[in-house]
Formats: sequence, structure tokens, C-alpha cells
Amino acid sequence: MSSFKSFENLLHETIFSISVKNLLISLLVLFILLFIKKISLKIIIRFLKKLSKKTKTKLDDEIIEIIEPPISSFLTFLCFYVAFLLLNLGASYNIFASKVLLSVAIFDISWAFYRADSIFSRAMENYFKKKNSEIGLSFVPFFNKFIKSSVIVIGFVLIVQEWGYNIGAIITGLGIGGLAVALAAKDTLANMFGGLTIIMDRPFKIGDWVKIGSVEGIVEDIGFRSTRIRTFEKSLISMPNSVIANTAIENFSRRGERRISYKIGVVYSTPKDKLKSAVKEIKLMLENHPGISKNSTLLVYFTEFADSSLNIFIYCFTVSSVWSEYLRIREDVNFKIIEIMERLGIEFAYPSMSIYIEKNAAVNKE
Repeated sequence: MSSFKSFENLLHETIFSISVKNLLISLLVLFILLFIKKISLKIIIRFLKKLSKKTKTKLDDEIIEIIEPPISSFLTFLCFYVAFLLLNLGASYNIFASKVLLSVAIFDISWAFYRADSIFSRAMENYFKKKNSEIGLSFVPFFNKFIKSSVIVIGFVLIVQEWGYNIGAIITGLGIGGLAVALAAKDTLANMFGGLTIIMDRPFKIGDWVKIGSVEGIVEDIGFRSTRIRTFEKSLISMPNSVIANTAIENFSRRGERRISYKIGVVYSTPKDKLKSAVKEIKLMLENHPGISKNSTLLVYFTEFADSSLNIFIYCFTVSSVWSEYLRIREDVNFKIIEIMERLGIEFAYPSMSIYIEKNAAVNKE
């Protein structure tokens, strides 16, 4: 009997103003609730996954994977919240606990949206692909980062407001501090605005063959701060966007055609009729060549009397700007020109110098 009274007296004792009785009840309820939460969450998630397997799309599977950790986090805090209320600490403590629970709820919802960035990115990609919008596809990485940043900012603002702080004063303070940060990070900001300029103006896109200043290669990535270019030597160069925005950009991928321009020199002993025939046949060959563009300028003329040759000027464009295809077409044109010259019996000239010695001058010296 005395032991029962001792236990009853113990229950009425307090620890840090908390009744031992209420503390034990709270811990017991917490244990039961956490156990129920763990079992029930597993059952619900397993049931949802079974349902998702019956559908053709994988979107529902991804949504379940995304929301499972935030839901588990909220239910855990909810168990602690219920157990905390059983301590009967008073209205002020209960209000504090309610604010904590609501803040956790806001955090978990924000966390779920943050984890869903892959779904948003894929949805945007599919939309822009249907619209055949290259600029939209280029914007997808920026949209993705913007969504993540927005989720963090909105979640932070809602939590701060829930705790009764003046968000306007905080923003004002951040603005003053942000000015100092902006001055210290002006190069970073310049690169970010340079990246936006590249996206808006679209001088190139990922996969294009470009030459920017002395750097030439294939564009691999367009980021906030820099653009990465893979050179033909396979090295990777990161160029600051602020530099690119203020540099002339040559985009070889957008040419569609590539120019052939050179001179052919023949010997001075070539008869005029043969020279005319060569010019005529070369021009006819280029006009009928499948690799030479019919919609661009095509010029073949005897243009000059050089030091050691009669020069024929050739100017045309290939139908492809791809380097390997351009070289194949140019090679074929060169072989056909050689065939024409061989058929007409015309010799190609090479740099030479003739020296004439006067006999009379030599005799007088003797």
C-alpha cells in the first residue's frame, strides 16, 4: 500500500514545471503514435505504389517518391505536437507548438515542390518541343533554377510571417546588405546578365559550332555564369558570359552553306581558245555539280596576269556547312578541274623566275 502511495506521489511530482503523470502519458502516446504512423504510412505508400503500377504513365510513381519524405516528416512532427499538448503547459506553450507545427507544414510542402523540379523541367521540355521553340528549350535550365529559388524564398517568407516578423523590414535590410554584396559581386552579376542576353538574343544554342574571339568549338552548356565550349582538341573552355556578350560571335552551324574561293594558275603559253574553254567548262561543271549550291553566287573568270601564271578565279558555295562534307565536295571539285585541264592539254603554273642574258653586253665586256 505504501509503495502505491509512493508511486501516486511520484506521479504528482513535477520536473521543470511538468507533471510526471502528464510526462509519462505524453511519452506513451508519442510512442504509440509514432508506431501507428510508421505502420500506416508504409501501408498507404505500398497501396499507392500498387495503384501506380496499373497506370501507363510513370508520373504517379515519381509523385509518390517525391511526397513520401515530406509526408513522413510532417506526420512525425504531428505526433510530437499531440504528445506536447498532453503536457498541459498552458495556452502560450500550445500556441508556440502550433506555430512550430505550421512552420513544419510549410517547410514540408516547400520541400515537396523543391523535389518536384524534375517533373516541372520535363513538362516544360515537352511543351517547348511541341511548340518547336528553341529559345524555350534553352530557358529550361534557368526556369528550373528559378522555380527552386522561388520555392525557397516563398517558403521562407511564409514561415517568417507565421512567427509575426515584419517581412518588409527584413527585405529592406536585405536590400541594403544586398547593395554591398552586389558591388562586391559585380562580375558575377555581369555574367548572369550576359547569360540572359545570350538566351534572349540566341546567337547560338547547345550543339552549335561557334568561334568566339580566339576560341572555336562546340557549345556544350549555357549557364548563369559561363558558357562551356568543347574545342576540336577536346579541351573544355569556360568563357564568362559577360565576355561573350561583348565579343563578336561567328556561328558556323547557321551558315547552311560554305564558301569555296581560290585561284587556279596556268602557264603563260596556254592558247587563248583553250583558256576560254577551261573557264567555260569549269563553270558548267560547277553549275551541274550536286554539291554546289544553285541559290548562291557562282563566279568563274580569267581575272589576272600574275607574275608567273594566268589566273582563273573560282567562287562558289557548297550545299553543306559540315566540315567533313565540305571537304569531300571541295576535293571532288578539285579532281574534276584537273580532269578538265588534262583533257584540254593545259598545264598548271608554278612559281618561277626567268633570267635573260644579253649577248651584246657580254661581248662588249670582253
